[in-house]
Amino acid sequence: MEKLLQLFTVNEAVEFFEANEIARPVTIRTNTLKTRRRDLAQALINRGVNLDPIGKWTKVGLTIFDSPVPVGATPEYMAGHYMIQAASSFLPVMALAPQENERVLDMSAAPGGKTTYCAALMKNTGLVVANDANREREKALVANIHRLGISNAVVCNYDGREFPKVMGGFDRVLLDAPCSGTGVISKDASVKTNKGPEDFSMLTNLQKELLLSAIDSVNADSPTGGYIVYSTCSVTVEEDEAVVNYALSKRPNIKLVDAKLDFGRPGFTSFRGRAFHSSLSLTRRFYPHTHNMDGFFVAKFKKLSNKVQVEENQFIVPAGSGVKLKQKKKRRN
Repeated sequence: MEKLLQLFTVNEAVEFFEANEIARPVTIRTNTLKTRRRDLAQALINRGVNLDPIGKWTKVGLTIFDSPVPVGATPEYMAGHYMIQAASSFLPVMALAPQENERVLDMSAAPGGKTTYCAALMKNTGLVVANDANREREKALVANIHRLGISNAVVCNYDGREFPKVMGGFDRVLLDAPCSGTGVISKDASVKTNKGPEDFSMLTNLQKELLLSAIDSVNADSPTGGYIVYSTCSVTVEEDEAVVNYALSKRPNIKLVDAKLDFGRPGFTSFRGRAFHSSLSLTRRFYPHTHNMDGFFVAKFKKLSNKVQVEENQFIVPAGSGVKLKQKKKRRN
């Protein structure tokens, strides 16, 4: 609770907590591999569903206000014409902007909303590696991949920190990291009270390790990619800006770039006396009381080189980046 109060003025904190007492509207994403949003909307309206487009920022999203039939049991749902998906989870995929024929890694993929969105944007070309560390959650991931007609995905079950040892050289990597869930209090009110300092310490350490693995899994020499997107459904600075700032300090071969999301608040460049890299203003924060969606954070990196400078005149190339591991020293004149 204290961490959340530190983010806002008193008045805005009240608005934030009040917004979290209200359930977010049900939203769905049109599967463009099988239908168009206009046709899907008309089909659902014919079944008595009251809906509207989510907003101008997405061409595939619909908000469901009322439905006489379960949204997860319509013939259109069963046929894979749409995915029930929080509006906020559209954002990291939009920021990643995967291209046709690329190799993409979704490092924490279950239950598959982001994986299947990537596949749709890629028009079922290239390869999407859908990884999740939780084998039980992968059941839903596999089911959604089949239901939505995804044919360019491979599902695997690794701890994300094992990348790029098991596989690397990706054009783009999406890491929607495990987090405290402080952005989705409306779904789980216990988040306000059941997370202690040790929980945040464990989570932030995991997030930092996963992000470094994600960065090392990307091939900077990709002709179309070389991008990494880091996102969380948390609004705490420790899990968001602080993790990104850590990655910038540990991997000088990356930089933050514009995520091309036309709304949201800029990330913090300083917080409670702690200064972050000035480029953190390129990251984006989303709040339930201002954007009517789950609290969310999105950062997009561009990898500039597969080499990481570890000391003066000394470089390493992490295994799996797309080139062979090597270490070299420059001769002094």
